[in-house]
Amino acid sequence: MKILSAVLSSDQKCVSMQTDSGLLAVYGIRSNIFRCVYTKAEVISDESPIGVQRGNGTGLTLTENEKGWAIGSSSLLLCADRKDGCFTWYAKDRDGNGREAGLRLLACESGRELTQQPLEEWNTGGEKPVYKRVHTVDGDRNFVENLRPRIIGTAYRAKLHFTWQEGEQIHGLGQGEEGIFNYRGKTQYLYQHNMRIPMPVLVSDRGYAILADCGSLMTFNDDARGSYLFLETVDQLDTYFIAGDHAQELVQGIRNLTGKAALLPKWAFGYIQSKERYDTQEELVGIAREYRRRDVGLDCVVQDWKTWTGDHWGEKQPDPERFPDLKAMRDALHGMNVHSMVSVWPNMNYNTVDCAQMQDAGFLLHDLATYNAFDPKARELYWKQAEEGLYHEGFDSWWCDSTEPFPGPDWGGETMREPWERYTLVGGEHKKYLGAKRANLFGQAHAKGIYENQRRTDPDHRVFNLTRSGYAGIGRYGAALWSGDTAATWETLRRQLTESLNMAISGVPWWTLDIGGFFVVKENWRARGCGCNDDPTPKWFWHGDFENGLADPGYRELYVRWLQMGVFLPLFRSHGTDVPREIWQFGEKGEPFYDAIAQAIALRYRLMPYIYSVAGSVWYDDAVMQRPLFFDFPEDPKAAGSDAAYMFGPSLLVCPVTEPMYYLPGGEEIQSQLQREAECRPYSGCYLPAGTNWYDLFSGCRYEGGQEIRMPGSLEKIPVFVRAGSILPMEEKLSYACESVKTPFEIRIYPGADACFMYYEDAGDGYGYEDGAYNRIRMEWNDERHVLRIGGSLRRFPGSLNGRNCVVHCADKTASFIYTGEEIMIQM
Repeated sequence: MKILSAVLSSDQKCVSMQTDSGLLAVYGIRSNIFRCVYTKAEVISDESPIGVQRGNGTGLTLTENEKGWAIGSSSLLLCADRKDGCFTWYAKDRDGNGREAGLRLLACESGRELTQQPLEEWNTGGEKPVYKRVHTVDGDRNFVENLRPRIIGTAYRAKLHFTWQEGEQIHGLGQGEEGIFNYRGKTQYLYQHNMRIPMPVLVSDRGYAILADCGSLMTFNDDARGSYLFLETVDQLDTYFIAGDHAQELVQGIRNLTGKAALLPKWAFGYIQSKERYDTQEELVGIAREYRRRDVGLDCVVQDWKTWTGDHWGEKQPDPERFPDLKAMRDALHGMNVHSMVSVWPNMNYNTVDCAQMQDAGFLLHDLATYNAFDPKARELYWKQAEEGLYHEGFDSWWCDSTEPFPGPDWGGETMREPWERYTLVGGEHKKYLGAKRANLFGQAHAKGIYENQRRTDPDHRVFNLTRSGYAGIGRYGAALWSGDTAATWETLRRQLTESLNMAISGVPWWTLDIGGFFVVKENWRARGCGCNDDPTPKWFWHGDFENGLADPGYRELYVRWLQMGVFLPLFRSHGTDVPREIWQFGEKGEPFYDAIAQAIALRYRLMPYIYSVAGSVWYDDAVMQRPLFFDFPEDPKAAGSDAAYMFGPSLLVCPVTEPMYYLPGGEEIQSQLQREAECRPYSGCYLPAGTNWYDLFSGCRYEGGQEIRMPGSLEKIPVFVRAGSILPMEEKLSYACESVKTPFEIRIYPGADACFMYYEDAGDGYGYEDGAYNRIRMEWNDERHVLRIGGSLRRFPGSLNGRNCVVHCADKTASFIYTGEEIMIQM
């Protein structure tokens, strides 16, 4: 590609370049964000497949030189080579000068490709659909057997090529199954599937990110064939280059483009109890009642699939025999300060009223079961059905399951297919029913419908939607993602740790997992009695390591470690099949597994002031609750390259235990001299990043950073450290997130450096926070003077800090005071 000319627009916000193979344009979005578009059309389209919010733009400069042109803002310099169209990106110094030495960010060598291809639409050509209804482990499905493609136009295959710097790491791309942290030297297929949530985001550890404005299937490739991002079906190659001095700025840039995350209700950050599945409203209420009786914290109980009657799959009217009075259920739960969540599906069986209404309105996709979430009128009807059947005087929140929503033939068989084959099969189903340009976008549209329609119907309660599929910007719809139907193995737990970081890097604010793994055993489906008589063979994904379930102490140990990591995730939720997950299933008070679970749940509530404050910063500052160590410690190579530990908020370093200490699968006890010594059960070392000191959260012991330590291990806890120069607000004896307690509000100071923490509080529900109805109380620690300053606040909320008795702990010193909403200085 040769660039023939470059022209700066009259408003100085766009540079248009005519090339020998199309039109190339660069737009200034913000000083650190440029939009780059390559098209073979005569004009550039402003349509955004993923709903990018471009704002008013920023001014650019254009300078011609021997090699080509330099396009600049106050933060970025883009050099475009006239001979080959190569873009090379540079960060500017504080004086606004582009310094090529040491500040080159990325080179897109040999540039970009657009290859025209036919655009197909699948239908029956006017024939009556011939479909087969299949019972699968992922729900009832329709497969239409006489769909065939018809060419309706043209589109393009696109490639964006890269040349990396030596040692550069590439992260992001959303969530996969493989547990890949650094995608250098890897190939990754980006398609929606159970356990796969692609994000069109690349993040480099060298200070930039790339967002592709594309809803089609994609592939990232970095091997001998080249380094590139392949976009399967687009009208134009449309990407955003985001630069930042810190990784946090890159996430902020992604959110600037894809939308600010909506804040979830405060109760969503408490403990969520689920399993596959509770059968009746009486059972659901009984679970909450038992947690309250045992004085173990709980905020939500979840009703999984099959609330409907018989085979009325996907019907949003509950079975009147099992759920006779949703209002009574809701009142009983709310009387215990417990909320509820219900599973809803995008597909409906042909014999349901919901399906008939959708079909009569012309709102079904070609499988004659799944509603067309891309149609706003269809979204309104879906909401009307859900609101009337489940939300009105019933459940508080949504579990939008199976929102990919076409697993295809991959979700079966005894052996997992090859990666390219899975991509082709599953991606092909999505192209067939959704269209090639929006094959990755159904879950996003579905979440949009739930959010917009619930806010319109009930503006006093925040939307909380746990969904299995989404895309860049899903957080703006009050939606959280979870990692799908994982298997209970230690290797899965280790990979889930990595995938959680990938999602955070990709800008996803709210994410969780099935604590304990969804599938616990390896099992023949027919023998389990799930009703799948079409294919009784074992399934590749139903592959847990614990045939004896809860009778296996090896599984109970794995569950405890999974739960302990879950304490330090944005959302804290236990769920799965094969075995129940309530605390009393693991023993009784005084027994090791029960006590470890109780302590983990109690720790979550003890940290609730910290957790909800960090959640508030996700909305206010576009922050990241959970993040890999290169966000905070880019200068420490050992920390920056690690995915074995992570930061949770600004202060807590979490080192999950991802290998057994006590029992192997099957219950065989691990025997070693050290492990027989109860006071010293060491697990793999935990590296403490350099540049700061660290305190053990539980013992208070202080450690110097820059070293790997081997700590005495125990079943009761995993290693968690507090960065020196931290302020950690805590509560005692909370049993639910919004509880007002009479115990003193705790402020713990970890000295060794100055500290600042923004304590956030609001009503806990509703959208008043969008209009300023919140407090952000600044807490500052001067380490030299040993003085804590707490700023003022203007508002009172139930349980808010204003009027509370408070106690400050710093090393061996303690101070007490009453916070009156006025600024206060405390000498320690």
